[in-house]
Amino acid sequence: MVGILREFGPGIWIADGPTVTAAAGFHYPTRMAVIRLSGGGLFIWSPVELTDELRAEVDGLGEVRFLIPPNSLHHVFLADWQRSYTDAKVYAPPGLREKRGDIRFDGDLGDTPDTDWADDLDQVVMRGNRITIEIVFFHRESRTVLFTDLIQHFRPGWFKGWRALVARLDLMVAVEPSVPRKFRAAFTDWRAARAAIQRVLAWPAEKVLMAHGEPVTENGQAVVRRAFRWLVGQ
Repeated sequence: MVGILREFGPGIWIADGPTVTAAAGFHYPTRMAVIRLSGGGLFIWSPVELTDELRAEVDGLGEVRFLIPPNSLHHVFLADWQRSYTDAKVYAPPGLREKRGDIRFDGDLGDTPDTDWADDLDQVVMRGNRITIEIVFFHRESRTVLFTDLIQHFRPGWFKGWRALVARLDLMVAVEPSVPRKFRAAFTDWRAARAAIQRVLAWPAEKVLMAHGEPVTENGQAVVRRAFRWLVGQ
């Protein structure tokens, strides 16, 4: 059911939002995460559509303090959240300030976590991708690594007709979570990308959360390593 928070681990909840339509008519599911910070307040990752029901459940967990779009593609519902939570700080990934002049940004996301969430989360910037530059997060308490678009795993039958063929060739629909071929080809600096993913692989991840795919609940680090085997060569 859309908008229902589900506990994903200690201090982290997830909610599925509506399906959105992207370029060429491809339909994408949406997913967000709510993380309760040890210092108090909530960290909202990749906000989905804000319904009355979802807002009530979020408010029941605590005060929304941070709104985090993890790349320049996941911003569709951000303005609604900012209007509803006027005191929350919004942080911009590379490229989003230029796209959304209507949103007030309070800071920028980089390789160093903000002091307000550094005790709970680590983060890495996957630079040099022509499609979007993604910030990958790691929630320590639940041992969850959070990817947005760089790892995807659509269920069989999600796409129809010629889109199903494109999705299969692009590795959007594969045996296990994978980096779509379009994102692999879009990296302009493999050395920088390799250094970034090595930092991700150093995290003791047990779980993997994706915006587009069912979450992985065990052996997360191994899943990420296999997804990026084409880059790290292992």
